[in-house]
Amino acid sequence: MAVYTHFGGMDDLVRAMVREGFTLLNRRLEAVEESDDPVSDVVALGWAYRANAREHRNLYNVMFGGSGLSGFSLTDDDRQHGRYTLGALVGAVKRCVAAERFLPSDPELVAHQLWIALHGLVMLDLGGYLIEPLTADVCFEAQVCGMILGAGDDPERARESVSRAAERRV
Repeated sequence: MAVYTHFGGMDDLVRAMVREGFTLLNRRLEAVEESDDPVSDVVALGWAYRANAREHRNLYNVMFGGSGLSGFSLTDDDRQHGRYTLGALVGAVKRCVAAERFLPSDPELVAHQLWIALHGLVMLDLGGYLIEPLTADVCFEAQVCGMILGAGDDPERARESVSRAAERRV
């Protein structure tokens, strides 16, 4: 009865969980301080995203529609509530383009590509699929470095930025 008293039903409870999950994710991403190396900032945002998913693994699953509750599905409004969390990443990608570290591109598209790739890695990590020697950290650094190179960065500068971001991990 408490669920119905406070939330009106299970669907509203799950929606509240989704919103809380994205609120926590956004806080974690906003805690990543902007540096003079925008590529390092992109990578640091990835580390923050992963840390949030690991810390709130069950909530992460609910946030992306894997709640396991029969008959429940996220609405467009629920999904839109989560899309705002890309703002920090889009901003960092814009700074990468402005600094000529990335080729001129659509920052929203690049941010979505990074998010899609990272989400897949996080799901495999949370599911226990990434083990020695190809741990989640090893795969993350290789994946993000490859994506940064694909966006147009110089290989040496990309490696330096990835190393700097690893030192900034929260």
